[in-house]
Amino acid sequence: MTQLRNIALVAHVDHGKTTLVDALLRATGTFAAHQAVVDRVMDSNDQERERGITILAKAASITWKGTKINLVDTPGHADFGGEVERALTMVDGVLLLVDAAEGPLPQTRYVLQKALALDLPAIVIINKVDRGDARPEEVLDEVYQLFIDLDAGDHHIDFQVISAVAREGRSMRGIGMPGPDEDLSALLDTILETIPAPQGDPTAPLQAMVTTLDASEYLGRLAIGRVVNGVMRR
Repeated sequence: MTQLRNIALVAHVDHGKTTLVDALLRATGTFAAHQAVVDRVMDSNDQERERGITILAKAASITWKGTKINLVDTPGHADFGGEVERALTMVDGVLLLVDAAEGPLPQTRYVLQKALALDLPAIVIINKVDRGDARPEEVLDEVYQLFIDLDAGDHHIDFQVISAVAREGRSMRGIGMPGPDEDLSALLDTILETIPAPQGDPTAPLQAMVTTLDASEYLGRLAIGRVVNGVMRR
């Protein structure tokens, strides 16, 4: 299981989570070269596409340097907090996105509080640093203050920081403006370095936690969740 990472993307609504997922899918070649990748590819139902927000937590998998990364895109709207809580039980860390102009907002506080309660490590992404009104240094200070206000431990406050322009698929470590030749390698490498691999005993009896039930006209009934111990085979 060392070649596996489970991570959730959490943020206030419109801070760029779903856009970042789209960029990560492109950057890691998840779609074949001949396939057109529509915007908001994870927002699959009509209401999500119409409203432009994520309502249900959804998972996608990418591969980077031989490691499979399971990404869970969570709702950013406060009305769907239950979906966020369920998603956080499936992962071992979070990507906390914060708009470089708006800074932490109420849902940022809510999702971070839930992540800290589960002792999940965070990577903080200051997104949209290309905005004309961006203030990334001040926003990072506000994020640090938010961690302190939520009584985060030292190991949580010592988080990694990534600056990003998600819609262009660019990132860099620290605070700054990613160059035109930058891609999402900095973020992907930081995920591998920072987020722990899942713990479990593959020799133990099967234990799995189902968090989402769905249906597909092609696959039939679907149960999405996390294998805690044991092995599941076809």
